[in-house]
Amino acid sequence: MEGGSGILVYARKRNINPLAAKKWVDSMSKLSEEDKKRIIERAIETLKKIYDPEIPINIYDLGLIYDIKVDDEGIVTVTMTLTAIGCPVSTELPYFVYENLVSALPEAKEIYVDVVYDPPWNPTKMTEEGRRMFIEIYGYDIVEQWKKRMGLS
Repeated sequence: MEGGSGILVYARKRNINPLAAKKWVDSMSKLSEEDKKRIIERAIETLKKIYDPEIPINIYDLGLIYDIKVDDEGIVTVTMTLTAIGCPVSTELPYFVYENLVSALPEAKEIYVDVVYDPPWNPTKMTEEGRRMFIEIYGYDIVEQWKKRMGLS
């Protein structure tokens, strides 16, 4: 029993129920909702420093990050996608995300980066900030253009 074996020995010596002692130790190691929120905020800050190599917008605002979860034990799971299945950095970018998160979140017990292609990325996945950046860089609204081309507006 990781981390709690000393407590269990203490519990046995004091005639305390070892299962109750383990539950107490486990409850002490669980992250609070506030801690989880802070980890997610720092993960977002970190992801906003990583840029797509073809579109000069960070991967968070570009909409490549679909989800960030932190469980009670401190396991962080980032679900992300790429702009296209044939993306030339399909192996490097997720690894770069992983490495940056490991450095930025030392309190995370484990970090996983899952790459998914369903649903596929499209410009509507961009944040408002990402959309604004795109307009500033390229001079047109890619979201509106995409919607027109798809017959959605």
